[in-house]
Amino acid sequence: MKKLFILAIAFCSSLFTMKAADKTELVDYVNPLVGSQSKISLSTGNTYPAIAMPWGMNFWMPQTGKMGDGWAYTYDADKIRGFKQTHQPSPWINDYGQFAIMPITGKVVFDQDKRASWFSHKAEVAKPNYYRVYLADHDVVTEITPTERAAMFRFTFPETDKSYVIVDAFDRGSYIKIIPEENKIIGYTTRNSGGVPENFKNYFVVVFDKPFTYKATVGDSEIRKGETEAQENHTGAIIGFSTRRGEVVHARVASSFISPEQAELNLKELGGRSFDEIADAGRKTWNEVLGRIRVNDDNVDKLRTFYSCLYRSVLFPRSFYEVDANGNIVHYSPYNGEVLPGYMFTDTGFWDTFRCLFPFLNLVYPSMNVKMQEGLVNTYKESGFLPEWASPGHRGCMVGNNSASVVADAYLKGLRGYDIETLWEAVVHGANNVHPKVKSTGRLGYDYYNKLGYVPYDVKINESAARTLEYAYDDWAIYKLGKALGKPESEIAVFAKHAMNYKNLFDKETKLMRGRNEDGAFQSPFNPLKWGDAFTEGNSWHYTWSVFHDPQGLIDLMGGKSGFNAMMDSVFNVPPLFDDSYYGGVIHEIREMQIMNMGNYAHGNQPIQHMIYMYNYSGEPWKAQYWVREVMDKLYFATPDGYCGDEDNGQTSAWYVFSALGFYPVCPGTDQYILGSPLFKSVTLNLENGKKVVINANNNNAANRYISSMKVNGKNYTRNYLTHEDLLRGMTINCTMSATPNKVRGTEEKDAPYSFSNEIKK
Repeated sequence: MKKLFILAIAFCSSLFTMKAADKTELVDYVNPLVGSQSKISLSTGNTYPAIAMPWGMNFWMPQTGKMGDGWAYTYDADKIRGFKQTHQPSPWINDYGQFAIMPITGKVVFDQDKRASWFSHKAEVAKPNYYRVYLADHDVVTEITPTERAAMFRFTFPETDKSYVIVDAFDRGSYIKIIPEENKIIGYTTRNSGGVPENFKNYFVVVFDKPFTYKATVGDSEIRKGETEAQENHTGAIIGFSTRRGEVVHARVASSFISPEQAELNLKELGGRSFDEIADAGRKTWNEVLGRIRVNDDNVDKLRTFYSCLYRSVLFPRSFYEVDANGNIVHYSPYNGEVLPGYMFTDTGFWDTFRCLFPFLNLVYPSMNVKMQEGLVNTYKESGFLPEWASPGHRGCMVGNNSASVVADAYLKGLRGYDIETLWEAVVHGANNVHPKVKSTGRLGYDYYNKLGYVPYDVKINESAARTLEYAYDDWAIYKLGKALGKPESEIAVFAKHAMNYKNLFDKETKLMRGRNEDGAFQSPFNPLKWGDAFTEGNSWHYTWSVFHDPQGLIDLMGGKSGFNAMMDSVFNVPPLFDDSYYGGVIHEIREMQIMNMGNYAHGNQPIQHMIYMYNYSGEPWKAQYWVREVMDKLYFATPDGYCGDEDNGQTSAWYVFSALGFYPVCPGTDQYILGSPLFKSVTLNLENGKKVVINANNNNAANRYISSMKVNGKNYTRNYLTHEDLLRGMTINCTMSATPNKVRGTEEKDAPYSFSNEIKK
């Protein structure tokens, strides 16, 4: 009888466990804290927990860092200074339009250090649609749930007649006003880090559901009890009331870059819904967005890593548009300061995200990228240039002219419904001009490049080799776009010619890319391990592979497949040595390469992230399968130190998402995705057109990383790539995985992916 009782308990327990597991939804796998255990000297993502909707205009975050610090939330911190509305894409770019809200109890204080409270991650819950933390020094639980342009706070106070909420409008020019009869605070912040017109403001409104018994404004650190308005360098407001133990006070918050009236309109996103209803709606939205990719696997850690990366892949570029009183899409232009019709997106650096983030959108969320392309049209009309790094306007950061890739890949992947002719004008203009104030926009050195076929090393243009290699790829992208648009050969032939300019930097002696002087001589002395100098956040071993559009041409330069593969192998075999003299010290990207034990492979930064897949072009696809798994298994985790370098606006996350599916877009602008090694037992892509792509990997586990055989729709498949067109039709892919490589499959010439040299030969 006793045994039967124990069995019954065990059976009921198992049923309960099964039911609990059944309730797990995709958003539950996401950990927004991934990558937040970072610092200037070592990045494990340089992220913060973005409590937000996909591509939302406003994000919210707990603020552990000081006002103005780009590292606004770090996992190792132990105090929270406030809860900040943020638009920060990167700590290096920093924030704009930020303000903070902070509940306190006891003495009335405003100073960020005095109001700060100890907290513990054990009393913290972070999900994309919901955040909760206990502020120990104030005995207050704070909860946040967002919409695209608004949010609701829920504060649970102790019993005291000294409960307060601070609204901090930050410094560098702000305004605040308390309206007691409406339980409301309004104001604006002008705080920014650049890239804004002179009239830039973020207008905010905060409405409470409890009358105020205390009110004070703050002007430049002075607390002015009883006053209701302040306009100075640094302003804030403090309101207060008596609370019972466990009493809940709500604050409804919204903001606008357009006007105070628009901020009030944006507040209507919350409607009359309760906190829980808003959180549930946000949860539903996240599940729908994440649900475009359904993974079937029993490795929970890998599921958490995958969906945490997918979450990061759909945050940026952020929406920078609003909906007016008539239901029209409008935006404040971060380029000319006017309020104009149409879409606008921002907070992305194309140097990072052209590589696979935008191709990911084109495959999985194409209608969203249609809006983004409309936004690019508006950017060009309002500023005369496409952005290369936007936050919110043009920012001086990185190199390249990769807006050409973002525009070309979208159109060539079939996206329509926007003004492509204006974008064609924009990419041609950008290839032959440089922004008069922001030298990273357009093409710095375009005159040298067009004349000599490269940007010289000795003409005081930094990182000249990196620019040349990226310009050559961008010229190929422009050529392919022009061809698809039916532009005359006389107009586009120059771009086809310039697409081969990468050859001008190839040094036959070292078989590496090398800076070249104006007189044609290669730079000397030359150290292929030197970071920066002729390259951008990398060295020659990293940038040599930046011939996305013509791997076969690079193979030919290296003397054939054998020599090419030997050089590829050397990237992993060369010790993690480096020369940091260009920077005058070890930058974090160097340190991240050094400590990963993968030789000179530097996955923590973008230039080399596609390189592994190039084994598919040179007859050794099994090496791509091996190294892709090495990177996924060793360098990505759903933990606060889960990345191996800067996450960078979804690029490093999208690399994992693509790679876990089993393929990757080495060359945006082609219709091909290059094969790697599928990570999961089964994945279903629910495409926007209603079709499904099912990827099954039989015998898949940590040891079985090699594709022994592959079938597509039941037919044997040996090619090392899949096409966009075929994927859009829907397909079933069956891979049989093995612990030993199949060194025959995918080795014939017909199995190799696209190279521009092969197109020219035809």
